[in-house]
This record gives sequence, C-alpha cells and structure tokens, in this order.
Amino acid sequence: MTTSTTLHYTVPGVSTQDGGRIIDVLSMRLHALNDLSLTLKHIHWNVVGPHFIAVHEMLDPQVDRVREMADDAAERISALGGVPHGTPGALVAERTWDDYSVGRADAIAHLGALDLVYTGIVEEHRAAVAEVGKIDPVTEDLLIEQLRALEQFQWFVRAHLESSGGSLSQAGARTESEAARSAGQGAAPR
Repeated sequence: MTTSTTLHYTVPGVSTQDGGRIIDVLSMRLHALNDLSLTLKHIHWNVVGPHFIAVHEMLDPQVDRVREMADDAAERISALGGVPHGTPGALVAERTWDDYSVGRADAIAHLGALDLVYTGIVEEHRAAVAEVGKIDPVTEDLLIEQLRALEQFQWFVRAHLESSGGSLSQAGARTESEAARSAGQGAAPR
C-alpha cells in the first residue's frame, strides 16, 4: 500500500511515515465499516418472508456494533495525527467495491448475499491486521477485536444458510445476486 497521508506528528513510538501507513489502512477500514453499517440497515429495511422478524431483529445489534467499530477506527486515525474522512462522498470516491446489489428480497436470499459481504470485510480486515501488526500493536489489537466480532456476525448469518450436512446453500456464488438466488427463496436483485 502506498502512503498518501503526510503527518506532522503521530503517537509516540511510531514514525510519521509508519503513522501515515497505518492511517491509510484504517481509512479503508473506516469506509468498509461505514458501508457495512449502511448495508445492514438496507437489509433490515428490505427483508421479507417467513424469516423476516428473526433476521430483522438480528441485524440491529450488528449495525450498532459496526458503527462503534467505525467510531473506534476514526478515533484511532485522529490519535495518530490523521483526519478521518467519514462523509459519503469520501467513501464512494475511495472504496474499491460496488454498492450492495439486492433490494427487497426474502430473508434467506439477503443472508446469502450478506455472507459474501462479510467474507470481503473479514478478508480485508485480516489483511489490515497483517499490515499494521508489523508496525503498531495498538492498532493491530483494535482490528483483531473488530475481526472477532465480524467473524461472529458472519457465523450468525451462516447459521441460517447451513444445511444439517454442513454445507452453505450459496457456496460457490461469486456475486451478491448469485448468492441471493442460490440461497433460495426467490431473491430478486433491484
């Protein structure tokens, strides 16, 4: 990752160059977490079907925790001497992924697509842990704590998608729309 953040100061024990690298990593995590909280609310509002209430109520605690994660990432950026960019424009301009692609759909279809979203978030968080772990154990610890919760949320999602034989209904799907269809229940992307 190329450092784009130039700092005048950072936390003691971290060089300004390393602080800039950490901020760049955290900035992408901030965008991902803000996007995830919005995606979770979108699903919360657009889920239908016989599993509606279970999924609807499962998502709000996830939204709350993900928003806390975003706040923690933003505050760490500030502590490192950077500027957290939490505006929608910054998120859209700097993200490397597309908007969530499923509109009003059955709960299980949404969960099939959400599993792919969580896979992307978890993979990128793991990469961020590996990157910052080389230079800052405090930020590494923050991301590991977040990763623990994100993996648990994905487990909650997958519990709805897993067969008694242990396979996921949307296994092998490459897009959210494909995962929604594979998970069954008549998903229809927007």
